[in-house]
Amino acid sequence: MTTYQIDVNEGMNKSLADLVAPWRPEPLKNYCISNTNLIDVVSGVSLPGAYIFIEQGIISKVEFGSEKPVTVDEVAFEIIDGTGKYVTPGLIDSHVHIASVAGEADLTKLMLMPKSVALLRIRYTLEAALARGFTTVRDCGGAEGFLKAEIRQGSLNGPRLITCGHAISQTGGHGDLRSGALPASAFDSCSCHFGQVGVVADGVPECYKAAREEFRRGADFIKIMGGGGVASPTDKISNKQFCDDEIKALVDVANSYLTYVTAHAYTAEAIQNCIKLGVKGIEHGNLLDERTAELMAELGCYLTPTLVTYKVMGSDQFSAFLGPENSRKNTEVLYKGI
Repeated sequence: MTTYQIDVNEGMNKSLADLVAPWRPEPLKNYCISNTNLIDVVSGVSLPGAYIFIEQGIISKVEFGSEKPVTVDEVAFEIIDGTGKYVTPGLIDSHVHIASVAGEADLTKLMLMPKSVALLRIRYTLEAALARGFTTVRDCGGAEGFLKAEIRQGSLNGPRLITCGHAISQTGGHGDLRSGALPASAFDSCSCHFGQVGVVADGVPECYKAAREEFRRGADFIKIMGGGGVASPTDKISNKQFCDDEIKALVDVANSYLTYVTAHAYTAEAIQNCIKLGVKGIEHGNLLDERTAELMAELGCYLTPTLVTYKVMGSDQFSAFLGPENSRKNTEVLYKGI
């Protein structure tokens, strides 16, 4: 019987790391952006003749040709000619929903888009944010930890993500996108397949579990729905959402992870209810009054306004997007927010 020799290593000329993760980024080069205009956002001026040196993805130094001639080692640095161009720090968007992707011209259809479809389209949303100059975005419902991991590993191109996972809502709250025409039990078998933004939790035990689950899956902070919203199908703007013990439970969990809770809220009543229980951020806040603003300052809370959203949704171009009832709510918060 003939015995053949087999070279098991024949043709194995790629590294195991490249075979396991072929999307790995190429090793970072060193760059110099030469003779450009640097926007100083602190002093509010444009500084001409800037030479910006980048090593291993980090800006290592900035020199100015207007002060003295700048010498660039062309072997060590790839030169990008910045003449006539401007360099600004990356923009930060403090309130986005990366998982609420494009593809539908109707709000109801958008909210019920299957998660599998949304995941395929998230790549476009991430790359579009980068193209507009946003290098960091704070996602307030929908982006999960695996997206951050894939951006870090290089299989997705996108801005740095700061995430809460899913926004936590009570039944019938702003994060509950189920139609009011059917009982909750009608959605039990399909709730894991649609609705990217929120999860529902009722009562202290469920709130504890929901918050801890978001942290387990990579959340940086907790987002709760503290009041009614424009896009939700079954609540009113005037609604306060969650009972005090539920909000306190969510705050306690966030505190145990050394981070914070931010709340979707429009009315002064809803805002005060949240911040008195330890919530440190308010998203939107269109119906904020002076006393509530003063109380937020006293308690060290911040506001993230989002007025441009309601302006766009109130435009003729988006007139059919919301539907009659949601359009009415949008008009209410738009003009009171101004």
